[in-house]
Amino acid sequence: MNTAHLSNIQNVLDNSVLKGKISGANCLIFKDGKELGYWESGLADIEAGVPFKRNTICRLYSMSKPVTSVGVLKLLEEGKIDLDQCISEYLPEFQNLKVCDNGKIRKSWRPLKIQDLMNMTSGYTYGGDDDEGRRQTSRLIGELNEHFDTITTREFARRIAEIPVTFEPGTSYEYGFSADILGALIEAVSGKKFSQYMKEKIFDPLGMKDTGYWVPASEQKRLSKVYRRPSDGTNQLTLFTNNNLGIQDKMDKEPAFESGGAGLVSTIDDYMRFVRMLVNGGELDGVRILQEGTVRFMSTAKLRTNLQQVFDCKMEHLSGYSYTNLCRVCIEPDQCKFLAQKGEFGWDGWLGPYMMIDPVNKIGLVYLQQMCDSGLTDTMREIRNILYSAM
Repeated sequence: MNTAHLSNIQNVLDNSVLKGKISGANCLIFKDGKELGYWESGLADIEAGVPFKRNTICRLYSMSKPVTSVGVLKLLEEGKIDLDQCISEYLPEFQNLKVCDNGKIRKSWRPLKIQDLMNMTSGYTYGGDDDEGRRQTSRLIGELNEHFDTITTREFARRIAEIPVTFEPGTSYEYGFSADILGALIEAVSGKKFSQYMKEKIFDPLGMKDTGYWVPASEQKRLSKVYRRPSDGTNQLTLFTNNNLGIQDKMDKEPAFESGGAGLVSTIDDYMRFVRMLVNGGELDGVRILQEGTVRFMSTAKLRTNLQQVFDCKMEHLSGYSYTNLCRVCIEPDQCKFLAQKGEFGWDGWLGPYMMIDPVNKIGLVYLQQMCDSGLTDTMREIRNILYSAM
């Protein structure tokens, strides 16, 4: 590894701040259990002039999904669930599943299975206007944004079970609320509140002291603000203070809706402990969270051919990847739009945070930023190219 080459990461972060792509960000890389480098740039709070630091707390949004996946896979390891099981065995509200079919709503001929939720092939979306299921989902999102402190994780599952899915489960791919239903599944199987289960099974054993579903008053000063880019193409970022997908912007109240798909906050060092655990095959500092075979499954599983074709069309920016267990999985590095390694897996989030596990090269990467409508950014692609070109 040419570690000197990694100094280019600082230039990428500084340029992204200068060009107004981000307000601030940080990046942390580990290899073979050792820190390769940490970089930071910009501001976590532009108005107050607070710099983006190593202890800055960020909203993870969809980077919560891989954590929820590990929570589900722990139940699988214990023999408490099976991926081919119908979700209605644990959440009976899904027994009468309806599906949108050419403008009409009919009973689904195929039950919703746990694997459908893990692979985003459930038919549940993030809303829209193309069919009745999407329209009803959009209305539910509006209610969640207003009532995140009264609609519980289980109540959300009951509410979304009444909404018709966009397609027969298991027949297509679409990104959506699947992970949030899995949060309710974890509650039903474990008999514990979702946050309590995750704290006991993942956060506390790994020493992730800054990771959770809200930020106490004593730590609010470390929570980054959220920004958005103006539509006029200028570099003047504006503050974003709305709730989104049932996630509160201020993160200052303990929510009733603990979102398995988007609810977590964390710091770069906290989340890196989760990533390092997966890089190490499920264990960190003598604490085993998952068995090695389970982690191997996360890095090798892929969608069936017909579903992969849909994924390739809808997620063209992830050419060379498949999607399973709430993670992207690199299956054809030569088809990727950036340098990659087969078996690398991870995910990103709406505000641009990004995580990567490379079991082959024993590399873990965590990147945090807080910019609306980001997902996989060109800043992150540039960082990946620097990292893999240095090997």
